[in-house]
Amino acid sequence: MHIPTCGTAEQSILPFARALEAARQPSPDYDVARWLFVPNFYCDYRYILGTTGIRPLICVGINPSTAAPNALDNTLKSVERIALGNGYDSFIMFNVYAQRATRPDDMELECNACLHQENMAAFRWALEQTREGTPAIWAAWGAIIEKRPYLSACLRDMIRIGEELGACWYSAGSFSKKGHPHHPLYLRKDSPLNRFDVSLYVDQVLGTL
Repeated sequence: MHIPTCGTAEQSILPFARALEAARQPSPDYDVARWLFVPNFYCDYRYILGTTGIRPLICVGINPSTAAPNALDNTLKSVERIALGNGYDSFIMFNVYAQRATRPDDMELECNACLHQENMAAFRWALEQTREGTPAIWAAWGAIIEKRPYLSACLRDMIRIGEELGACWYSAGSFSKKGHPHHPLYLRKDSPLNRFDVSLYVDQVLGTL
């Protein structure tokens, strides 16, 4: 379990570009030819965790927990299975907010604009990794998006970036009673991805909260 040591505004946030450069260097802990891990060390935030490929499925949760290369948690194991089962050659786990907290209730109460800006730079980079077909984004955050008011604003920024890069949004499994897309846990490994109108979701579901 990861409990934040302090607010991210009290920490020095490594810019995504610098963190990515470091993550591309050889590591004694994992194979950098296979894994994407940015930053490439364990800290109170994480931009990206995934595998390399030319057709990744970009899964979007709310915030990171303890997973790392060669040590995926059950959520990430499910993400990888569903990505491969739907014909993608890799996956990228991304999050609406980059602060690491196993319990969403431990997320900071206010959005750190610096951390969010760098997280959006990471999101743009992740979409640009699709070299075959259209960037595919799997909305997989469940009802946890209700935990903090700033999360919907962060998601809106992601939607704008996705529109710029021609991305397609998907969901898997059933929706919650309020209309939130299903979290990756407890989905069958052969669960299909279905087109998801994320803009309509923001207006009709998040707009009523």
